[in-house]
Amino acid sequence: MRYSELGGKEIIDLDNGERMGVVGQSDMIIDPSTGKIESIILPTGSLLSIGRKKEEVMIPWKAIRKIGSEMIIVEMKERTAKD
Repeated sequence: MRYSELGGKEIIDLDNGERMGVVGQSDMIIDPSTGKIESIILPTGSLLSIGRKKEEVMIPWKAIRKIGSEMIIVEMKERTAKD
């Protein structure tokens, strides 16, 4: 899958059904030796939070359960409980 295919997809948390953000607004950590995505770094907060400390949510690639045509489903609760 190419990054261009991921861009614009909404990230949804399976546990609570909440929208976490959009892949196009995120950064990714990529393993330089394999080229595989290790995690997605998603900024939190609104665009109007000027002067506030930037907060981020790191979504491990292993937490992704399904990539659909319009969204990515992640399971964060189970992932954090195991780590």
